[in-house]
Amino acid sequence: MSSIYFIGIGGTAMASVAVALSHMGHAITGSDTQLYPPMSTYLDSHNIRYFNGFSGDNLKGSAPDLVVVGNAISRGNPDLEYALDNRLELISMPDLVRRELIGRHTSIVVAGTHGKTTTTSITAWLLEAGGLEPGFLIGGIPENFGEGCRPSGLNEPGFFVTEGDEYDSAFFDKRSKFLLYRPDIAIVNNVEFDHADIFSSLDEIKRSFRLLVNLIPGNGLLLVNGDDPDSLEVASKAHCRVERFSLGPKADWSASEITSGPSGSSFVILRNGVPEGLVSVPLFGNYNIMNVLAATAAAMHAGVSFDAVVRGLVSFRRPKRRMEIVGDFGGGITLIEDFAHHPTAIRLTLGAIAQLYPGRRIIACFEPRSNTTSRNIFQRELSECFDDAAVVAFGKVNRPERYAPEERLDTDLLSRQLDSRGKTVFTGGSEGKEYPGDIVDFIKASILPGDVVVLLSNGSFSNLKELLIETFRKYS
Repeated sequence: MSSIYFIGIGGTAMASVAVALSHMGHAITGSDTQLYPPMSTYLDSHNIRYFNGFSGDNLKGSAPDLVVVGNAISRGNPDLEYALDNRLELISMPDLVRRELIGRHTSIVVAGTHGKTTTTSITAWLLEAGGLEPGFLIGGIPENFGEGCRPSGLNEPGFFVTEGDEYDSAFFDKRSKFLLYRPDIAIVNNVEFDHADIFSSLDEIKRSFRLLVNLIPGNGLLLVNGDDPDSLEVASKAHCRVERFSLGPKADWSASEITSGPSGSSFVILRNGVPEGLVSVPLFGNYNIMNVLAATAAAMHAGVSFDAVVRGLVSFRRPKRRMEIVGDFGGGITLIEDFAHHPTAIRLTLGAIAQLYPGRRIIACFEPRSNTTSRNIFQRELSECFDDAAVVAFGKVNRPERYAPEERLDTDLLSRQLDSRGKTVFTGGSEGKEYPGDIVDFIKASILPGDVVVLLSNGSFSNLKELLIETFRKYS
């Protein structure tokens, strides 16, 4: 077994892979800054030793056989510079996953701008329900498993399910991560523009997805969103079997008789127009029904029976921070946290919450943190994705100094645009005011009995969740 050091171990995927390899017998250490739950507690609970902060002395003392370089790590990082100066062997995280975890197993890769984490979690759980003991890598902590990554439980070639991110792999390998996962079965949920720091256009993103499609062997399978023209375009030159999933009737996999209630959604799954049977799942919104269709198709092609699919779906639990109900508090107030940070994901999430809590007012708190939403690329789209919210609070734009003023997201303009649409709007982080305490004060002054407060961020939102929990616990 090897000694492996992770530079940037606090990333969701990096931490999960580190723990999985530790369970396989490898000696794991690593380093990062600004570690926060759930990943910091996840590493601690698995006794993974890591350094807070970067220093060449970290690597000098660890003397690893292999150094995994996270894709957020760039030249100038002290750990990386030490590794380069001392000619230590470097590897990207996805290449390590391909080598150590996917290996000879059948590789199921879930790709798309939205829904990857949920769809990957469902797929892995359906294979588990079918007795296939899959390995997996998921960009979150799936509640059914309690870990984001694990090896396959089968000694013989089995299955490995990977959340296929289109983001680049490492500073020395600018390929999208999913290109290293050697897909046998691939899901393309949707294709939209995102990751403005590495892609200049939607066409560049499509190019990466086309390369993924081109990697699927002739005896493999591509499952594609039949309702998304851009997904169908990247699938058009596949060299393997292609099947569509859709909410419409003319698809290989579709749904009918959809009903929703407090416990989730129920619907009939159809394969080539023929009913397979009724399923129930504790998820809401049409986008999650699409996720279920894709995961069911992948699982059944892997050999899982429909009876096992039914059992798996009814017992499925959402990954953390995916419409996660943090708690219900006095006055009928509900707090929900979601990872949504792209305008489409925000719109779909808020729509699903409105469906789940009809007649209740929604207060949406959004942190412009990603490399795309901190710019003004989605200035118009962000003004149009909060229709299901009555009140909107914006957090500070993350690291605005990276961009010229004319390139940054203009939250003042956004506030005016939403105000003109009849929303009550607040922008946090004004000079001279404590942040995010100012958002907490605004919510305290605005909240009404029965409100649903939704946190939307791909980061910690400066611990706003904890502050709101403390505030709401005081309500009788």
